[in-house]
Amino acid sequence: MPLLELNNIESHYGHVQALAGVSVHVEQGEIVALLGANGAGKSTTLRNISGLVPPTRGEIRFNGVAIERASPEKIVRMGIAHVPEGRRIFPGLTVKENIMIGSSPRGRLNKRVLEAEVDEMYAIFPDLKRLSGALGWSLSGGQQQMLAVARGLMSKPKLLLLDEPSLGLAPIIVQQLFATIRAIRENGTTVLLVEQNANMALSVADRGYVLSTGRVLVEGTPAELLNNEEVRAAYLGGKAHAPAS
Repeated sequence: MPLLELNNIESHYGHVQALAGVSVHVEQGEIVALLGANGAGKSTTLRNISGLVPPTRGEIRFNGVAIERASPEKIVRMGIAHVPEGRRIFPGLTVKENIMIGSSPRGRLNKRVLEAEVDEMYAIFPDLKRLSGALGWSLSGGQQQMLAVARGLMSKPKLLLLDEPSLGLAPIIVQQLFATIRAIRENGTTVLLVEQNANMALSVADRGYVLSTGRVLVEGTPAELLNNEEVRAAYLGGKAHAPAS
């Protein structure tokens, strides 16, 4: 049984249809990439999963349980964390406070346990330890993205939804971020990744889906997608690239 399964999902914003029969599955322990142009429906797919925008039709199952009508709060408690595009950290809180607030869906934690879990985040994101007392607004874009991911991980998710994590970041920071995404999976968290940087996403993914105008155009392994002429021309700059090991 897949960890996550979307069956024939349709989604609307008013009279505008954003998704038209999307079916996607994510197995336990995978990194799965959702690729496509702006407006393809990638972010809407994540919002449907996390309950921020309930689908108009179709079924979403997580660990075998239907969640398409569940509240965002319940979905977080079930084990899905959504790190949205734009980071959305709390600028008036310190780095440490931003991290700690990510544990709130789990209820009130023992202070010692909470401090130990914050230290775990510092081990994954060493820059954040150095900046623990700094206000969120003072961080660079890359540091804010790391902070947003750390905050999401504090809910102890089984599945982490990442929406455009590399947006606006310098190439060297993007490399660091994707190395961290690999490490997150190695630590036992499944990842569903929406990413404009298709080559980078496929360098870490086990499988990928290409969305176009609210529909799944093609799915496959990174090698299959990289060698698909239509996909390569539209999303990968026209040249085949071997995915990184």
